[in-house]
Amino acid sequence: MAARDGIGACSGVSDLTGPLGLPADRPVRCLAIGAHSDDIEIGAGATIARLIRERPDTQLDWLVLAAAGERAEEARRSAAALVGDAGSLEVHVLAGRDGFLPFDEPAATKDAVAAVAAARPDLVLVHRSDDAHQDHRFAAELAWQLCRWSTILEYEIPKWDGDLGRTNLYVPVDEQAAERKIAHLLAAFPSQADRDWFTADAFRAMLRLRGLEARSPSGFAEAFVARKLII
Repeated sequence: MAARDGIGACSGVSDLTGPLGLPADRPVRCLAIGAHSDDIEIGAGATIARLIRERPDTQLDWLVLAAAGERAEEARRSAAALVGDAGSLEVHVLAGRDGFLPFDEPAATKDAVAAVAAARPDLVLVHRSDDAHQDHRFAAELAWQLCRWSTILEYEIPKWDGDLGRTNLYVPVDEQAAERKIAHLLAAFPSQADRDWFTADAFRAMLRLRGLEARSPSGFAEAFVARKLII
């Protein structure tokens, strides 16, 4: 069934269950991993919202590897606001130091991820394996080590490093959904308001570029790297 409204809606597009090989006879288990508080929303916010509207039985584990204080609270509030009443949500925020992964207590971080991954998620959303930031790559490495039974989609984060690459899986979202994602990001993370890259036009440009590549009916899409898909 297609989503009807919300951040992840896109009319006229088939649902995600079949293409991603998600179970149709039981709840979907999804694990979203971000190195920092806003990464999941930037890379896959619209896709997650679309998934939980198409599959309100989704059981979502939201795992942030490095956040403390205000950033940790932003992560929890943002996840709850994005998911709302759809699906079920468990938020896990680890107290790693921003910018110090994987050098700061890597074993403890891996143990914590392993504990969440023990639920055997059907779908994992995580950073690209070739991301220019070492903490992002570490998150991806953990996902591939600990979630070998899962469909793993790697999302992208725009940054000054200029590391955007070729994506090969696209999730169209309609224009209203794209604007809701952007509005959510700006409202949910006031601590990032002074960052020169944390702007509405930057997020809109990413959605528009990937929508162009996907020939999305709306012109907007989120994009991922799918290193391995089993049909």
